[in-house]
Amino acid sequence: MKFVKGFKAFISKGNVLDLAVGVIMATAFGKIVTSMINDILFPIIAALLGEADFKDLVWEIRQIGVDVNNVPIYATMKYGNFIQVIFEFLIIALFVYIVIIQIVKGQVRKERLAEAERLQKEAEAKANPAPVVKPEDIQLLEEIRDLLKKNSTK
Repeated sequence: MKFVKGFKAFISKGNVLDLAVGVIMATAFGKIVTSMINDILFPIIAALLGEADFKDLVWEIRQIGVDVNNVPIYATMKYGNFIQVIFEFLIIALFVYIVIIQIVKGQVRKERLAEAERLQKEAEAKANPAPVVKPEDIQLLEEIRDLLKKNSTK
């Protein structure tokens, strides 16, 4: 029971829930980026370069033998997939950068508006100060003082 209570307390903490939401959002964002790469960018690259998928690019280093049908077998370096992954990473990094920059700009804008409102309220308060209301006991003491002064001068 102690383990279950501890686990429940751990899972209920805000930072664990924030992490879970972040992972879910990242997964959805990854699908969006993958779709954009595969469905939008690579067709454009294919139209310009003639090939959009780099995964099949290989470098045949040297022949290492032949198979049973007398077809040469080469030692190959499959660098195309590496290029593809780097390209996808750069696009994801660009999108994340753009999103973060927009969030930061929004926060700065929001802070500026809040500061402007605060300064405006301060200026209004200085221009139209609220009347000073004396507490009732102070007013009573002042009246007594004034009466004593008046009576003492007679």
